[in-house]
Formats: sequence, structure tokens, C-alpha cells
Amino acid sequence: MATAKKAPAKKAAAKKAAPAKKVAAKKAAPAKKVAPAKKVVAKKAAPAKKVAAKKAAPAKKVAAKKAPAKKRTPNAAFMKPLTLSPALAAVVGDKPLPRTEIVSKLWVYIKAKGLQDKVNKRMINADDKLKAVFGKAQVSMFEMAGLIGKHIVK
Repeated sequence: MATAKKAPAKKAAAKKAAPAKKVAAKKAAPAKKVAPAKKVVAKKAAPAKKVAAKKAAPAKKVAAKKAPAKKRTPNAAFMKPLTLSPALAAVVGDKPLPRTEIVSKLWVYIKAKGLQDKVNKRMINADDKLKAVFGKAQVSMFEMAGLIGKHIVK
């Protein structure tokens, strides 16, 4: 029980010390109020500048996007007609074609024959002609371009 009596005494001492601190804080408070007021003004001005800068930046980007409105010229290497292997020629035709046209005609053939997998549309089920080109019964559409490269003579 001796400890219980000491605790209230410490609280009383703390309460007595607290008003003394408040008095000291009140005297120092007017000097501190002037400094934070300046900081608040500075803080309000800084975000306004940032907002103005952010608004100005998209305007520059829009102007930059509008400037290169030139028509894009295709790269000659992509448009160069390539000779096809007999297996690939059986699917897309026997004329020399650019790589872009070969891929387009392959997709036309795949769609016309319904060779896309019903469950996973990324997979292509090869028929007899496409098995000769791909070398597999089923190929992913991402693999297809790599497998076509083996049947193109440059």
C-alpha cells in the first residue's frame, strides 16, 4: 500500500509542474506564431506553382503529339517480296510475298478453315497443309511467326 500513496503524490507534482510549463509556453507562443504563419503562406504558394507547372506540361505534350502528323512510310525490308517454300506456298499461294502478307494470308486460311482452338483461341490446330509448315499438330499464335521464318527463302 505504500506504493499506492506515492503514485498520487507524483501526479500532484506533475500537475504543479505543468502549469509552469504552460506559462512559459504562453510567453514564447507569440514569437512562434509569426514564424508558422510565414511557413503556411509559403506552403500555399508552392502547391499553386506545382499545379500551374502540371497544367503547362500536358499542353506541351499535346503540342508535341500534333506536330509529327506525317504519314508513316513503311520500311522497305518489310515490304520486300520473299520466296516461299513449297509447303508454305500450298497454303498462301506461290507468288513471292512480303512477310506481312504471308502472316495475313495464313490468318485468312486459319479463319476460313476454323482451325483456331474453340477453348483457347491463342492455339491453332493444324490441318495437313499446316502440319507441313509448322511441324506440329497444335501451335500457339506467337510461335507461328517463328515457324514461318523457316519456310521463307530470302
